[in-house]
Order: sequence, then structure tokens, then C-alpha cells
Amino acid sequence: MLDLAPVVPVVVIEDASDAVPLARALVAGGLPAIEVTLRTPVALKAIRAIADGVPDAVVGAGTVVTPEQVTECVRAGARFLVSPGWTDVLLDAMRASGVPFLPGVSTASEVVALLERGVREMKFFPAQAAGGTAYLKSLAGPLPQARFCPTGGIGPANAADYLALPNVGCVGGTWMLPAEAIATRDWARVEELARAAAGLRDLRDAGGTCR
Repeated sequence: MLDLAPVVPVVVIEDASDAVPLARALVAGGLPAIEVTLRTPVALKAIRAIADGVPDAVVGAGTVVTPEQVTECVRAGARFLVSPGWTDVLLDAMRASGVPFLPGVSTASEVVALLERGVREMKFFPAQAAGGTAYLKSLAGPLPQARFCPTGGIGPANAADYLALPNVGCVGGTWMLPAEAIATRDWARVEELARAAAGLRDLRDAGGTCR
């Protein structure tokens, strides 16, 4: 999952009719992995629409915090799950779902606890507030087996710094989804920004961070 693209768009959809054209623009720009967050009433409907209408997209669900949401998201067509944090109950539900998942962590103890449970790929959130690249660089020494998708406070100015780290596979962000472009349904603008974000693949691969 962390190798699909250097950037995973973190999408908040207010209008379900925007889901398919938005997803098509992201995929056309080279970002096939799309995380639709469960922050709006139409999120599940949007996931279902993308799963049914954009076959080249790998749509997932973000902000998953309960076992019930795990079940609902998978039924809607989510192909991966992302949580801001984790508990044993939530982790068991995500593991039983049969789809890839990224439980959220922000401390070394949480990382170690997941490694004990056989989980090696995690979301690092909130990335900037939790210590940013310096913190992840510090984790790479004692915990090299853990790989991360940092999310939270990441944009075009610092994404490359994260992707240069050996324990980062991809980053999550929203900068390719400016509010004004969504409001005016300027999908060409979204595709343009997605293509620029996808260009970070060269930086990631040159650093050997995902191989």
C-alpha cells in the first residue's frame, strides 16, 4: 500500500456528486490511492461511488475509529483503512477486515506495541505536531523495521523531506485539493496539482525509501 504512490490524497467530501470526478482527476494525475475520511455524512456514499465508478482508483477510508466503521467501510468498497490512532479492539477489527490497514501512532511506545502485534506499516499522525522529520529520523535507528505514512501538516514545502527518510513509504496530504478548486469543481486544477505531487515519486525512489 505504501508503494502505490508517493502521496496519498486525504479527501474530505461534502457533496457525494463530487466523488467520482474528483477521484478521476487524482488518478489521471498519478495518485491512485485515495483516502476518503469519515468526517462527513456522505463519506460512505462517496467511497461506494468511487469504488463503483473509478476502477483505476484504490479507494480507502480514513478517520476510522470504531469496529462498526471498519465493517461499514469495507462493505462500501474501501480497499484500505486508516485510523488516527489505535486500540486493541480497533486493531483486531481492522486485521479481521481482510484489507490493508494503517493504524495511527505518534510515540515510540505505540510503534513498539504494534511491532509486537506483527504490524510494520503505520500512519504517523499528527506528523508535524508530533515531531516531524526529526522524530521519524530518530525512530529509524532503534526501530528500522517500522515504515510510516506521515500525515498532518505536510505540504509541497516539506513532503520531499519526509520522503527522503528511509522509514517513510509515502505521505498523506491535502494540498492537491484546494478548497476553491473543489468549490468550483475545477478538476483540471486538481489533476495538475496531483501530477506535481506524483512527481515526488522520483525523489522517493532515488532515496531508496520504499525498496
